[in-house]
Amino acid sequence: MQSRWILNKHVVLVGLMGAGKSAIGRRIASRISAPFKDADREIEIAAGMSIADIFTVHGEPEFRLGERRVIARLLETPPLVLATGGGAFMDDETRALLAERATTVWMRADLDVLVRRTAKRAHRPLLNKGDPRTILDELIQTRYPIYAEADIVIDSRDEPHEIAVEAIRGALLERGDLVEREA
Repeated sequence: MQSRWILNKHVVLVGLMGAGKSAIGRRIASRISAPFKDADREIEIAAGMSIADIFTVHGEPEFRLGERRVIARLLETPPLVLATGGGAFMDDETRALLAERATTVWMRADLDVLVRRTAKRAHRPLLNKGDPRTILDELIQTRYPIYAEADIVIDSRDEPHEIAVEAIRGALLERGDLVEREA
């Protein structure tokens, strides 16, 4: 018999840009047959413009307000896997909402991994303001203590994604947020 997974609660991936939230999120959603959403993509759809343009035109405070609204809307749906932007979990209201309605998974990555992964992309507004390594190091110092409040911590390394996917699946099973049912 084939297994069927039941996701009892939203699974929300948090962490810095380049930690693998979207890549791992898509894979874990596929592995457990759950819907996947990327909060940044949903924000772009709702605003009708890119994240970089939202930052430029409206500024970061307005972006965070829109981000909070989009995440709240997504959490009103049946359980799904959601990848958030790097700053979403830093917002007190968003973090409280996630604590109430979701299991949060911090995709923790070291500085060298983040620098390598983000160097491939130029659409990161926060990294366009100076030396990316210095900026990422500063973000690690300020954000990692907050990310540590997540329910589950997974180390994101330069290794096959399946390792992180299985670690998340195992943690969700252990917590009872994911249940295996015989199909």
